[in-house]
Amino acid sequence: MEISGKTRLLGLIGSPVEHSKSPAMYNYCFEKWKLDYKYLAFDVAKDKTEDAIQAFRTFGMKGANITMPCKQEVLQYLDKISPAAKLVGACNTIVNEDGVLTGYITDGEGYVENLRQEGVEIKGKKITILGAGGVSSAIQAQALLDGAREIAVFNKRDAFWQMAEKKTKEYQTAFPEQKITLFDLDDAERLAEEIKTSDILSNATKVGMHPLEDVSLITDKSLFRKELVVTDVVYDPEKTKLLQEAEAAGCKAIGGLGMLIYQGAAAAKLYTGLDMPVEEIKQKFFAK
Repeated sequence: MEISGKTRLLGLIGSPVEHSKSPAMYNYCFEKWKLDYKYLAFDVAKDKTEDAIQAFRTFGMKGANITMPCKQEVLQYLDKISPAAKLVGACNTIVNEDGVLTGYITDGEGYVENLRQEGVEIKGKKITILGAGGVSSAIQAQALLDGAREIAVFNKRDAFWQMAEKKTKEYQTAFPEQKITLFDLDDAERLAEEIKTSDILSNATKVGMHPLEDVSLITDKSLFRKELVVTDVVYDPEKTKLLQEAEAAGCKAIGGLGMLIYQGAAAAKLYTGLDMPVEEIKQKFFAK
């Protein structure tokens, strides 16, 4: 790894970050593209977000990915925010353009591009999304921006419910020609009704990943009809129980690994203007 006096620094900001594959993935791309950039991971607690962004400015960093718990906190310290990041109320990518720090959110872009690569377009479609957390919110925003006809969001009436209601109202106000509704995840009858009229079903919760590998939020397998596209944001395991059962019923099933890589590719494009070699990255860093 060669470092010169002109080397530009990029990094990952959040906590924990020690297991992230982002440094290896981005540094591989920078070497491939012959760019004098280096990418490091910085473990930053939420209450140190302001300090981290000040350091970002001081060191003239080229860009950064932002992960939890800093994705919401960071917005107040930026100069500009993209329309999608403003909608979601979170940022996962910062780009430094001549001292002006602009925040973006690429999670939703990664989701939409993952579907597009599988031959599935969002425009004009109805989507049922399980979960209303940060990833779900990013998917909702990008789906609306890309012309989804209707979104039905299901979440438990837990401590997060009021925030989910607020976000749903904000999205409905921002997109009056499209429909977005929040429902109780425990209302099995309503869930079945919405899935029956949906084109796409997406799990945007952690259900399906360790230690919940043997769990699916969809227990009625009759809801899996062949026309339904079933997606999951979970990428480890590559095929969750939800996807296995959907695929067995004849549905197109799309896992979360592509979303992970494509959101990273979208950030790389913002940093460099170049297209990440997605298949190469998938084989080199994510093949099992």
